[in-house]
Amino acid sequence: MKSKYIKLIHIAKSQLNLDDDTYRHLLLNITKKTSTKDMTVWELEKILNNFKSKGFKVKSSKKTGKITATEPVHKKIRSLWLALADAGEIKNRSEKAINSYVKRITGVEVMDWLTKKQARVVIESLKSWQARI
Repeated sequence: MKSKYIKLIHIAKSQLNLDDDTYRHLLLNITKKTSTKDMTVWELEKILNNFKSKGFKVKSSKKTGKITATEPVHKKIRSLWLALADAGEIKNRSEKAINSYVKRITGVEVMDWLTKKQARVVIESLKSWQARI
C-alpha cells in the first residue's frame, strides 16, 4: 500500500512542478523526514492531502474502470455520509472517517481510488443504512 502512496506523491510533485529542494523542504516541514521511503502510511497520507490542498487532482486512466476524484459518485457518497451524520447515525463527518468506511466495505484505502462498481457498492450500503433509520 505504501508504494501506491509514494507513486501518487511523486506524480503530484511533477504535476505541481516542484523542484527537488522545495519538495524535500515540504516533506521535512510536514513529517520531519526528507524521504517518502522512511515514512509511515499515515505520514504519506498527510503529504498527499497537502498536495491535494495545493491543487493536485487524483486521476486515472479510463481503461482501468477507475473514476476520478471529481466524479459525481464521490459527491453522492459524501452527501449520503453527511445525511447520516445529520440524522445522528455518524459522529465523525471527516474525509478520514468516510475513507475508513470505504475501506471496511471495499478494502480500498481511499474513496478516490474506487472503481465504478466499488463506488456503487458503497452507495448502496449507505442507502441501506439510511433506510434502517
